[in-house]
Amino acid sequence: MYLRLQVLLGINLLHMQKDSPPAAVAALFGRLIEESLPGRRGEAAWRALLQAHATLIRQLDTDLTEHTGLRLADFDVLAQLAAADGELRMTELAARTLISRSGLTRRIARLVDEGLVRRANAADDGRGVIVALTAAGVARVTETVPVHLRGVSKLFVERLDDHELAVLQAALRKVIVDCTFG
Repeated sequence: MYLRLQVLLGINLLHMQKDSPPAAVAALFGRLIEESLPGRRGEAAWRALLQAHATLIRQLDTDLTEHTGLRLADFDVLAQLAAADGELRMTELAARTLISRSGLTRRIARLVDEGLVRRANAADDGRGVIVALTAAGVARVTETVPVHLRGVSKLFVERLDDHELAVLQAALRKVIVDCTFG
């Protein structure tokens, strides 16, 4: 389908003048959406999901950084380790945080430098790497969990009733894709 969109765009853009009015581009874009999503079914919901995710994550990151000095992505790593009783294999941590392996490697290196986690080779597998919270990491999680969850409550939970939360959870579980980030 992506190739088809490229071909359609290429053909249609060839027929457009260099300085085509924005309305022509908007019309082309609208036709492409209509062809790909008949009746534009789900488009508004998809856009709302993307906007909600982007704005919530941005605000939660800003608030956490402002109040604790810790970025949301770093907090996520520490929280995943805490939830796993303090340590995880790097591959499992990458799956839980949904960060690419290379991105996680850089993040872990920074957290090691800050003294919040330590890395070690897995005892049962010389190639495996274990990441574990340090005492400073546990202290940092203890400090940041209440701040983060107050933000989650204020920006998300308090704005929805129990029924809406249940429906949203059920709906989103249907579209979770099983994938491995590389």
